[in-house]
Amino acid sequence: MSDKLDKIDLHILKILQDNSKITNLDLSKRIGLSPAPTLERVKKLEQNDVINSYHAQVTPEAIGLMVKTFVLVSLDWRKNQARESFLSQVETIDEITECYIITGEADFLIKIVCKDIPTYERLLFKTLQQIDEIERLKTLMTLSTVKDSKRLPYDYDGEE
Repeated sequence: MSDKLDKIDLHILKILQDNSKITNLDLSKRIGLSPAPTLERVKKLEQNDVINSYHAQVTPEAIGLMVKTFVLVSLDWRKNQARESFLSQVETIDEITECYIITGEADFLIKIVCKDIPTYERLLFKTLQQIDEIERLKTLMTLSTVKDSKRLPYDYDGEE
């Protein structure tokens, strides 16, 4: 699809990644089109799964979620259906907000967001370590966030 995106589509994507609450009228002014064709372009981007959702990004600390960790997970591949079983259990744990299959020293990288250290400790010992398919866990505790960009790294201006 990216080969079919023109400069106006790319400009729309850049603006919406920075502020998806912008009105269609304001968006149309910023890209230099009237509101109707602007809305048509946005709808086309949605229909083609270039834009797949709009959502509120909530500040975790504002709702009492003070701990963010990344956990490297290595599975015991001798267990039957280890991957499928692990992934189905991950889906049921709300505190796991992201899960990636990775290469390197582990099989998965999971992001966990929770209230505090005691909550994380309970999750670690009473939930994660009870998953039979897990052979090893390695926690990487975050201290602070220095960058959290939501805009994908792409040349939106079309200049190389």
